[in-house]
Amino acid sequence: MDFLADCATNVADQFWAQTRNGLTLGSIYAMIALGYTMVYGVLQLINFAHSEVFMVSTVAALYAIPAFGVTDGDPATGIAVIFILIGVLLCCMAASGALAVLLERLAYRPLRKRHAPRLSFLISAIGASLFIQYLFVLMDGQHYLFPIRGIADPLGTPLLIIGGFLAVVAIGLLVTGTRRGEEGWVDAGTLAGLGAIATLILGAILVIKLPDILGPTPQSVPELFSTSTVFTLFGAPISNKRIMVVVVTVVMLVILDAFVRRTRMGRGIRAVAQDSEAASLMGVNINRVVVVTFLVGGLMAGAAGLLYQIVLGAPAFWFIGFKPGIKAFVAAVLGGIGNIRGAMLGGLLLGLVEAYAVPCIGTQWIDVTAFVVLVAVLMFRPTGILGEQVGA
Repeated sequence: MDFLADCATNVADQFWAQTRNGLTLGSIYAMIALGYTMVYGVLQLINFAHSEVFMVSTVAALYAIPAFGVTDGDPATGIAVIFILIGVLLCCMAASGALAVLLERLAYRPLRKRHAPRLSFLISAIGASLFIQYLFVLMDGQHYLFPIRGIADPLGTPLLIIGGFLAVVAIGLLVTGTRRGEEGWVDAGTLAGLGAIATLILGAILVIKLPDILGPTPQSVPELFSTSTVFTLFGAPISNKRIMVVVVTVVMLVILDAFVRRTRMGRGIRAVAQDSEAASLMGVNINRVVVVTFLVGGLMAGAAGLLYQIVLGAPAFWFIGFKPGIKAFVAAVLGGIGNIRGAMLGGLLLGLVEAYAVPCIGTQWIDVTAFVVLVAVLMFRPTGILGEQVGA
């Protein structure tokens, strides 16, 4: 009882400050969650590589912000902030959108053409996620390569990872190759997933279990513009960055909602979500709809990545998308997976729940809140708050 009383008192004392924090973070969750919910509505699959689509946006910001003349210690000022923000935002959205489309073409479309079982899509998604993570670990020695001290050969790390991938693929072929028929063979997506799981195991050993052998820390992104308090709401200062996050989120969500409900392509997305076979017979190009769905989800994740970096000052590194991605997935389930407005609602609610939990359990346990919410939703309302499909 003392805990509940203290919790209620702390929440009341910090209500407006935590509401500010919750709406800011919830807006970002909502934008990421849209990628999960739109893909699920159209394909009935969870794109677990969506976290990496978000991650690529922060990497793009690392290069785009200096390209517009903004460096550490020299943020943009005045009216230039608006134009630079728009330019960097478009760059980040383009990078994430391109990766999302590439994922659809390489990781999912081949499986759809072969009418692969749903488990293959899941494994392919996990494999693609891990592949992208470790690709960024290896691709840039200054920012993302974690060199292993004691190994003179600079190719040692990639060779170990590639070797693990090939070993698992070979084992999969050996085990399944003796069986006949289409079901006896593990398709390319499954093999890629198994290989990437081997990569995950190796990475866990290198990055988590043996931190003392690792090299440099993640690269910080230059501050786009300085933080300043615009006004105070019941004692809670509201900064220009938080206002920017909410404004950009609202504008993009309104545009997306209008796109899905009022345009021809949006009607095609809803038709495919309702009945893909009937939509195909009516002349809807399924592949085009799927590509656009991934593209839109990628664009939203790209915007969310930049906003996340701006408001939290998060660094750019290969694993940054994991926590926001998982929490956005919880938000999509909370609002109703497959429902666009449900994803928006779920993101905001999850952000507020996390914020109000901080005065009670502290920031060190805040990540647990999302999973408690997920378990509660699955137990009491597995369809989510709204529980409709994109096509509804």
